[in-house]
Amino acid sequence: MAATAGTPRARALAAALRDARKATGLGLRELARILSMSHALLSLWETGKRVPNMEQVATIVGALRIVPEKREQILELARKVDEPNWLTVGVPGIPAQLAGVIECERASVDITEWAPMVLPGFLQTPDYARNIASSNGMPEYDIESRVMVRAHRRDAIARRRDPVRFSALIGEAAVRDPVGLPAELMVDQLNYLIEMSERTNIHISVVPFNSGWHPGTAGPFILYQFQDSSPVVYFEHYSSGAFIPDDDEIHAYQKAIRLIKNIAMQPSESVKFIANLTEEMEHVNDE
Repeated sequence: MAATAGTPRARALAAALRDARKATGLGLRELARILSMSHALLSLWETGKRVPNMEQVATIVGALRIVPEKREQILELARKVDEPNWLTVGVPGIPAQLAGVIECERASVDITEWAPMVLPGFLQTPDYARNIASSNGMPEYDIESRVMVRAHRRDAIARRRDPVRFSALIGEAAVRDPVGLPAELMVDQLNYLIEMSERTNIHISVVPFNSGWHPGTAGPFILYQFQDSSPVVYFEHYSSGAFIPDDDEIHAYQKAIRLIKNIAMQPSESVKFIANLTEEMEHVNDE
């Protein structure tokens, strides 16, 4: 039975095959000629619209002559591409899963993120993102690489043509906590939130401290919705993360989103709240 297209693993495998080919400098048609196959089929594999089997993936990576470590990473994705849930524990698993996250972001038509303690990655300034990464003890090179990747990922919601609809449900703690940033840089971050909220595809809602218990108290999560496949939930904690495609679980998270939205400030009210908080921080900084 063919693997299901559109799952996070399938999207990650497609991205890995595409990136591996581009790294060698080969064009799509050139690789198709080497493999004696249709370039249209190869394109379907690289865009995740169809999923190659293990033998086909092995043939592709063999033709590309990529380094053993990268080859094994791609083959590992292919071996487990049929597994619906995707859980990684520990740093080594995150890079492949990050590819799945990026592909989900690119393919989504609608993304909803619940961020109770830290601002959503899409809405972070480079200084904010850099400070979060450095707090985790990452080497300087890795920090800058992560900041660059995050900035590139923002294209999903900021591109001019068909940007993804993004709903950010943000806990009050996240907009108040400077996470160690100097006051002036946190002011820049809050002003950036206000700037991004002016985009018609972005909606920011703040959940006040005094909201009581709600499903979001269990932790952050992201819901990706697609035009061509079923929704997927993703959550990440420090060095582990998981994709959840199960229908019953998806319905539970969709219900959680509705409940969180019911207690959140409206977007217009949220922007005013952030603007007032920005003024307070600027006033304190001037004293």
